[in-house]
Amino acid sequence: MIPVTTFAGKRVAVFGLGGSGLASVRALMAGGANVIAFDDSAQSVTKAAAEGIAIADLRQTDWSKIAALVLAPGVPLTHPVPHWSVGLARSAAVEVIGDIELYCRERRKVAPDSPFVAITGTNGKSTTTALIAHLLNSAGHSAEYGGNIGTAILSLAPLRPGHAHVIECSSYQIDLAPSLDPRIGVLLNLSEDHLDRHGSFANYAAVKERLVAGVQPDGAAIIGVDDNWCAAAADRIEHCGGPVVRVSVRRQLPDGIYVEAGQIMRAAGGTTRAIAELGGIGSLRGLHNAQNAACAAGAVLALGLSEAAIQKGFCSFPGLAHRMEQVGRKGAVLFVNDSKATNVDSAAQALACFGDIFWIAGGKPKTGGISALAGFFPRIRKAYLIGEAAKEFAATLEGKVGYEIAGTLDRAVALAARDAQESNVKEPVVLLSPACASFDQYPNFEVRGTAFRELVGKLGGVAPMKEGS
Repeated sequence: MIPVTTFAGKRVAVFGLGGSGLASVRALMAGGANVIAFDDSAQSVTKAAAEGIAIADLRQTDWSKIAALVLAPGVPLTHPVPHWSVGLARSAAVEVIGDIELYCRERRKVAPDSPFVAITGTNGKSTTTALIAHLLNSAGHSAEYGGNIGTAILSLAPLRPGHAHVIECSSYQIDLAPSLDPRIGVLLNLSEDHLDRHGSFANYAAVKERLVAGVQPDGAAIIGVDDNWCAAAADRIEHCGGPVVRVSVRRQLPDGIYVEAGQIMRAAGGTTRAIAELGGIGSLRGLHNAQNAACAAGAVLALGLSEAAIQKGFCSFPGLAHRMEQVGRKGAVLFVNDSKATNVDSAAQALACFGDIFWIAGGKPKTGGISALAGFFPRIRKAYLIGEAAKEFAATLEGKVGYEIAGTLDRAVALAARDAQESNVKEPVVLLSPACASFDQYPNFEVRGTAFRELVGKLGGVAPMKEGS
């Protein structure tokens, strides 16, 4: 835990008692703050009270005595309308902040030189976050990751010089961190997302940009410039004197990091050199992972890692569970768990990586179906359809891709494994990339992916994959 001492002796209100909210309460209490907490969920309130946390209905609180409202990131700050607790705080001129802001203030007080790497973007945040931490650790440094990826930032090990915190930041978290100032900031990409929480794409993009705009002068803003919004952000930050490293996977750059023919290249001062080779690293397969890897390389180069250490770390990176996770091989057949692909865009990234696919798809469908994936249909040998979306997907595939309505994941795995083994193709891939939510048959994509992994293991003769293979 990271005790938050910057509010010692002050009264702080916390609203939202999920994982990050409870972590904030504990950290503030450990740092000497007088905390009162509340939630709209009676169950959450009861759970917190059982832990000994002081509960108070914030609608009945004297806000003149509150130093700050710490808001959980899932609670609306601005759109579609501010939460009632936000309205009360603002009426009393009480600042509204989140757990990332608490961390930033504590870091400036306790260990201002400690490595703080913050990562954001619409896609690829989690992989890039985990990869940066892996690269640091594999090179002998001390690092851990958290934030939006899972472990609440204030639940990480205490701040100390030399210990890196690598933090995935959502737009919700950035919105609640007005003084966000990482040493290394990474902005991967921007596309439309979370407009219900930000009102417009322009608002969403502006929030994301703040993460890299606040980078410390001795640090670096690593920005993927393959979309217009991020390219413009890089120009604005550089114009204001910020330290910018541009990254592209689509074109050569005269100054920056780019990917060419499977190599990560660095151009600077009129010279270009290769930093690392991505070919043959299954956990970093695909153009989207090339962007993740290139941005990660830029981040750790700025922290002093050598090119040899980066290459070594890439080769041993296992990838993240449920995100293009290579589960194992049975003979020539590769089994890949991409259960995290809950929409068409994510599934497209997986389908783009392989040539002979035995595709398991379906679940609770999202608007638009899979017609947008038509360009990848020639890669699919056969589809195995599950869940509520099966009939809709079958209609789209009719006459274009052979398919079978399997209904359930266990039957789909058995059928796909049989057909892949009996095929005459050189590198058959059984790919779970559902392009659907899981909620018709599973509580979340993690449970669905775990079920896939277990079903593959029960086939017999499946060799688990080594790290980075």
